[in-house]
Amino acid sequence: MATITASSAPRALPGSLLRHRAVHKLLLLALAAAVLVPLANARWASGSWPDALTVDFSEPLAKASDWIIDNRDSHPLFLYFFGYVSNAVVISVHAVYLVLLGAGWAGVTALGALVAWRVAGVRLALGTGAAFLTCGLLGMWVPTMQTLALMVVAVLASVVVGALLGLGAGLSDRLDRALRPVLDTMQVLPAYAYLLPVVLVFGMGVPAAVLATVVYAAPPMARLTSLGLRGADKEVLEAVESLGSTARQRLLTARIPLARKELLLGLNQTIMMALSMAVIASVIGAGGLGDRVYQALASVDVGAALAAGIPIVLLAVVLDRVTGAAGDGTEGSGRAGWAYALVAAVAVAAAGRLMGRLDWPDVWIVNIAEPVNRAVGWMTDHLYSGVPVVGGTADWAAHFTTWVLNPVRDGLQWLPWWSVLLLIAALAWLIGTWRTALTAVLAMAAIGVLGVWGPSLDTLSQVLAAVAVTVVIGFATGIAAARSDRVERALRPVLDVFQTMPQFVYLIPVVALFGVGRAPAVAAAVVYALPAVVRITTQGLRQVDPAALESSSSLGATSWQQLRQVQLPLARPALLLALNQGVVLVLAVVIIGGLVGGGALGYDAVFGLAQGDLATGLVAGAAIVCLGLMLDRVTQPTERRTKKGA
Repeated sequence: MATITASSAPRALPGSLLRHRAVHKLLLLALAAAVLVPLANARWASGSWPDALTVDFSEPLAKASDWIIDNRDSHPLFLYFFGYVSNAVVISVHAVYLVLLGAGWAGVTALGALVAWRVAGVRLALGTGAAFLTCGLLGMWVPTMQTLALMVVAVLASVVVGALLGLGAGLSDRLDRALRPVLDTMQVLPAYAYLLPVVLVFGMGVPAAVLATVVYAAPPMARLTSLGLRGADKEVLEAVESLGSTARQRLLTARIPLARKELLLGLNQTIMMALSMAVIASVIGAGGLGDRVYQALASVDVGAALAAGIPIVLLAVVLDRVTGAAGDGTEGSGRAGWAYALVAAVAVAAAGRLMGRLDWPDVWIVNIAEPVNRAVGWMTDHLYSGVPVVGGTADWAAHFTTWVLNPVRDGLQWLPWWSVLLLIAALAWLIGTWRTALTAVLAMAAIGVLGVWGPSLDTLSQVLAAVAVTVVIGFATGIAAARSDRVERALRPVLDVFQTMPQFVYLIPVVALFGVGRAPAVAAAVVYALPAVVRITTQGLRQVDPAALESSSSLGATSWQQLRQVQLPLARPALLLALNQGVVLVLAVVIIGGLVGGGALGYDAVFGLAQGDLATGLVAGAAIVCLGLMLDRVTQPTERRTKKGA
């Protein structure tokens, strides 16, 4: 999955100006603390959020949920709008699913391989064919087709919605200003937060899963479409306009073709985000591969979870490579070649149908669940604890929980609530502006008003611990990759694969290694966020002006001095961006960690969805949104925000 790169951040302000501003802000903060802290301590000495400032939303949300359930089959809004939308989604997904089943495993495999061949060449075609065949060998052909059917409908809808919004934003400054904060906020929210509102309206099932996927996956398409249209070469547009073309002709013949690269990148990101959400949406009845993983994780059946997780990874890698190659435009795409490929795929599908080979043969299925579970059992007996010198994985998880997670959580919950708000305001203002600080404080205060202050601080403690580990490992690895071409080449394929894997998949290996609990959830979050942090750090350090390095070298600076005094200060915007991306990605997986014992807000969201307690689930979802918004504002570099115009 593509991420924001370091090149998106402009140059930092001069160091002396930054230091002057920081000193000025610190003095004002010290003055404010000297006045506000005694007043707040005298009024609210307790550390917990006061009940007087809490609003109980359980009753109105329960009433709203009951009203929706009671009127779903009779109210005109549901009968003539939501009902039609739901039916259209069900019919579309079912139709695509029937087409895939009708083509058979041979036809679908041939079509996928031939498309990859036309777009990216023979190597990717062979890899695509092998990926589909592996899905069948693992006994996951039908769930794979269910996921693909949902993906096709969701991606088409996401592309249409995103392209239309991006088209409007690219042509209208007013709409661009209106959409920008909305898209910014949507892109930092954890995927899990999107499930709750659609379940409230559409109930559990495929329609809710598809619509949640569309809402989650459309923003990248909208943003990149707008970016591509606004970045079109002005000289080309002026030349086309001078020929007497209309605005519509300029759009169709110049602006859209010039934005081809951004449009295909938007398609790539939309597909990857749609796959990620389609897998997560299994908890609300999406079915397919995600449902197999979810059911296996619920029963701690690591073998079954891995059997379903491998096809998800293969689909993600294939889709990412094919759409990425389409954006590069490296292969030919003549109409004749596409026609031949389509004819060949239809011929293979027809041959399979005539031979009665539509379904994947049972005798070709390889059962990996049993040997994997035996391996996990062996690990439980031999590696979980009691390993000489190093201890076991369960011991590591227990020690991390005892020595890191518990103290951080207890420390946050011990702090007076007002001091947490003041600390957030100070951090947000130091790194940003007063508007940033106000937004962060209001978002955190809303969590207290919702009545989930304790669980939110528990979630925050997991995020902080995971971010600390991610930053240490990510910055160290990024520095090594920036200073060594060999290290970067070795890391590149690993980072590519890890960045294409959906969030859900990361839970499988940590459950196998560490069992269930908060520490495994943190471990999954660290592994998920590391690739983005490493990649942005590497790019930021490599983009430092070579003249600055040559100047420091001529003055006799050592390699370590160059890194500490030149590269790291000049790469500050990229490092802050890496921190911001790490925080956002960590939060997304920590929330999903509620499925494997992470507790806190993630557990409340999972419980609300699983038990139909939408009041609990929606309150937790709103708190997750506020927490994500606060963390993004506290860690978002001022330079990036200025460029966005936020």
